[in-house]
Amino acid sequence: MTYVHLSGGSRMFPPGPKMPALAQTAWFMADAPRAFESYHRRYGPIFTVRYAGFPPEVYVTTADLAEQVYRTDQSGDSRAGEARRDFLEHMVGAHSVLTLDGEPWWRHRKALNPPLRAKQVAGYHDDIAAIAAEKIATWPLGRPFGLRDRVQEITLEIIIRLIFGITDAGRVRRLHALLPELIETGGSMQVAMLPERVRGLAARAPFLAYGRFLRLRAEVDAILFEEIRRRRAAPGGDDVLGRLLESELGDQELRDELITMLIAGHETTATGLAWAFERILRMPEVLRRLPDDEPYLDAVVREVLRVRPVVYEAPRLLDAPLRLGGYEIPAGWYAGPYIPLVHRDPAAFPAPGEFRPERFLDGHQGKAWMPFGGGRRFCVGAQLALLEMRVIIREVLHRLELTAPDQAPEARRLKNVTLAPAKLTRVIARARTPARTA
Repeated sequence: MTYVHLSGGSRMFPPGPKMPALAQTAWFMADAPRAFESYHRRYGPIFTVRYAGFPPEVYVTTADLAEQVYRTDQSGDSRAGEARRDFLEHMVGAHSVLTLDGEPWWRHRKALNPPLRAKQVAGYHDDIAAIAAEKIATWPLGRPFGLRDRVQEITLEIIIRLIFGITDAGRVRRLHALLPELIETGGSMQVAMLPERVRGLAARAPFLAYGRFLRLRAEVDAILFEEIRRRRAAPGGDDVLGRLLESELGDQELRDELITMLIAGHETTATGLAWAFERILRMPEVLRRLPDDEPYLDAVVREVLRVRPVVYEAPRLLDAPLRLGGYEIPAGWYAGPYIPLVHRDPAAFPAPGEFRPERFLDGHQGKAWMPFGGGRRFCVGAQLALLEMRVIIREVLHRLELTAPDQAPEARRLKNVTLAPAKLTRVIARARTPARTA
């Protein structure tokens, strides 16, 4: 295959589709995986995509090129926070590790690291198992259902109990009603891709998606601020909020980080779980070794996140020109890996099309494995997400026998900010027969 270098004036820019930015945006929203695979086949490991109302974005599809982009974190030549701000600030706020840069970002990251490190979140194991068991007991038996929505109920309960630390029954019920709609509305492309200059006008139209989102956000914020005030008056607790209250973060900063953990750890973890079951239910040789072989279970989780990464990109907004793959990317452009294709880079993962958990059994994953991003901005909640996936998979398989009504693989579809199974992982559940004792 021959890749063509295209020039723009005196500079060499990565090639990309010639269709108008509006058409590229529409294709991305309709079928992002197909669009990017088409660009990759035609233009090679580095290409430019243009979205209506935003600077051009250069995507890379190899581990080496991705590492070059991530190095800009260390040099200070890029801003990961600003790259996300247009798409996420309306949800997470201006004081979030997802939207901050520089010293403010580092201050927040240092506050979040202690309660979310691996040793700390390991203490949530039994709580996660109990929450999963409670929810699994309500799943329908003998008829098909979408598993993703069911595991999302588990991950939401984990956020409310173990991150927010909310125990008041009325607030818990209200958040169960509000949070899924907040995420669905705020993460929809009609809201997330809405240019900032248009949002002021959209806010005045309550019948539009953005107006509905603002009402939901205000209701959720009222509950969270009340909880923060209550907890400041009576400090303590093993939940993440209780530990964050020991930091110097103010009330608005705490609110923004709580919503950040909701956005980054609720829908994404549920989607990762959905993909895990979508994959293993079609691989009996893998399923036979689960769930009690702990190292193998961990390897399966990591391989699932390689072949079906939930988050598709980790962009940086460039502050300085970047030499990348023989091109010069101008300052003011976005650059970042398209993670599903990086995970199919044969130089990093031999036989990338095969599902091989064994590749992770030696504990080596390398910088090419990036379901949680990379560089300095590696997701702070990664250890909690991995623990949730292992515990919930084990609890489901101990209690239920699952089958896929259709053995054909489910396609990937863009759902809010994640790449989710198109049919939400359709399964049929049956109660597992207890083993007989002699």
